[in-house]
Amino acid sequence: MDVVPEPESLQLKIVYYQPCIPPNTGNAIRIAANTGAELHLIEPLGFTMTDQQVRRAGLDYHEMANVTVHPNLEAAWALLQPTRVFAFTAHADTFFTEVQYQPGDVLLFGPEPTGLPDEVLDDPHVTGKLRIPMLAGRRSMNLANATSVALYEAWRQQGFVGAV
Repeated sequence: MDVVPEPESLQLKIVYYQPCIPPNTGNAIRIAANTGAELHLIEPLGFTMTDQQVRRAGLDYHEMANVTVHPNLEAAWALLQPTRVFAFTAHADTFFTEVQYQPGDVLLFGPEPTGLPDEVLDDPHVTGKLRIPMLAGRRSMNLANATSVALYEAWRQQGFVGAV
């Protein structure tokens, strides 16, 4: 039997700022495990990581995902030391597809249902604000779905490194 080597890391980081809905974070754990991206959660969380809904949505992927919980955004920046941080907001003018993603990029998403607050959008670490297009009159996408859309575009641009 051939041994399959561990795939290269995607080297992208997903950051959820104060997520509120357990199944969305569970789904993000699954997305991170399936792509090799890191998932960073900024407290306070609207649930505990042992919450049944988080566990159920993440299925058996929790052990395969690289997930870190930070007490605040400053602690996350200190660990990540990001060069580029893209904040996703429905109020941006630049589409997420207009960026040439690079290894180490941070994809920053806000809590449901409010999105990122102004103090986070104006954080000096944020190098760009991006939007995912939607039809007029719609407020936002589901957090886990928005993460998938953005992360898979970044991974596609990198040639789906490590994918089978």
